Order: sequence, then C-alpha cells, then structure tokens
Amino acid sequence: MLDELLGRAELKERIADLEEDKRHLERQLEAEEERRAEAATARQEAEERVNRLEDRIAELEDRVERTEGGADAGLDFRGAESVRGDRLADVLDRLDSVETGPEAALTAMVGEGGDLPDPVEDAFGDRAALVDRARPCLAVTDDAGLVSAALAPPVAPDPFAEWAEGFRLDREWFLPTGGFALALVRSDLFALGVYDGRDRVAFEGFESDVKGDHSKGGFSQGRFERRRDAQIDEHLEKCEAAVDDVLADEGVDRLFVAGQRTLLGEFDDRADATRPVDATGEPEAALDDAFREFWTTRLYLI
Repeated sequence: MLDELLGRAELKERIADLEEDKRHLERQLEAEEERRAEAATARQEAEERVNRLEDRIAELEDRVERTEGGADAGLDFRGAESVRGDRLADVLDRLDSVETGPEAALTAMVGEGGDLPDPVEDAFGDRAALVDRARPCLAVTDDAGLVSAALAPPVAPDPFAEWAEGFRLDREWFLPTGGFALALVRSDLFALGVYDGRDRVAFEGFESDVKGDHSKGGFSQGRFERRRDAQIDEHLEKCEAAVDDVLADEGVDRLFVAGQRTLLGEFDDRADATRPVDATGEPEAALDDAFREFWTTRLYLI
C-alpha cells in the first residue's frame, strides 16, 4: 500500500522488466560469442581448403599454359606449395645450412619483366624455363645441382644475382620480423595493425558506408557509379590519413599494404610492399586473415 502511494510499485515493476531485458541480452551475447567461435573455426578450415584449391588451380593453370604454348612441355616443377610460419622458417633454415665452396651457390632475385639473368640461364640450363614461370621469385641452386628451388617472397628485394659460399636469404623478405605496420584496405573497410614480429601490439580499424551493387529504380547507373566512386575516394582519404597518423605516432618505419588489387596503387608511395589478398569480414578478423595471407611464400621445387 505504501509502495503504491509513493509510486514505488511502478518503479519496481520497471526495474523487474529491465532486469529481464538484461538477462535476455546476456543470453543473446553468449549465443553470439559461441557463434563467433564456431565461425572462426569454420573460417580457418575454409582457409586451409582454399589454400589447397589455390595450389591445385595454379598447378592446372600452369599445365594448360604449357600445353597451349607447346614450348618446354616436358618440364614441370618437382613440387609446389604455399608455406608460412614455422614451416617456412624450417625451409629457410635448411637452405641456410647449405655450405659450398667459394662461389658455388647461386642466389638470384628474378623480377617480373625482362630476360632471365645470364647467371640463372647458365646455372639452371634447360630448367631455367621453370624459374621464368615462377617469377617474381628468389631462385637458388648450387653448381652440383643438389639444390634447385625458387621462392616467391612477400617482401621482394631488388633484382640481383650472386655466387657465394651459401645462399643469401634475408628473413625480412619472408617472415614477420622486427617492428612494422600492416594495413588492409578494401573499398569499404580499413584495418591496420602495428606488429613486433608475429605479435600485434596496436590496432585500428573502421568500415565506411559505400554503396554496393546498383539495383533497379532510383539513381541511374551512371549517377550511382559516380556516387559510389566519390564514397570510395572519401574512404581512401580516411585510410591514408589513418596510415600517416599511425606511422607518425608509433614511429614505424616499415609499412606493408594488402587488400583489394585495384586500390593498392594508391599506397605505392607509402608502402614497402603490397599484396592483393581476399580477406573479408569484420576489420580485426579480416586483418588477421590478411596477415596470414601476406606472409605466405610460394615454394617451387625445380
């Protein structure tokens, strides 16, 4: 009776309703967290399947190209795979362990265009055509032909070719080492991480409202595309500003940019290396995918 007179009854009912709403939201949150964990596992499994399919597709495309071209039809790689992380580190350690006599081990970074360097032609002989297929790549072989391989490093050095007592394999070309920043850029999403080796120590990310495919009605196709282009330009300006701020604040001197192939050219002046990747999803999860994809090396056995 007193509660009703003082208006407490209504407040208590409201509190009870809010408590029930809170419990409902907590159950929703728990369900969402469980769904995300399952989605992360499914994403990892899907990524492994995609890598296997990409390897198979690359192999078949290479066979088709050789068949259509007719030249070097009898040549084929002894094997090819995508390697990263501990597996890649192990491959590099094995190559580093090779010791030869003076000027008996060739290391050559072969760029995308132009003729093969003479040392590569001479050292690989008929198999030089395989190096040509693998470019851009770092080709390694010894004068006895015991080692013969090519690797496509994520951070390719300038072209060179040199004979020495061992192979020249800088870890910074292949593995996340030291301090650096990696940015993921899509037309509607940006994510950037600052790393110390494999460990991410800072993160920034956002999404922009960029129109998707044009639907019937409303704007004309031309007007729709102009508006979408303007939205993407505005998004890229935000991305570039975010990159500049992080590089200035964090004192990072190496920047790598991954993402949508058509946008990577916008960052050529800032980036030490770029790479197209298919990372999707929320900014942080997409950045993790981009990190794994960027630091992946294609290994060819020649």
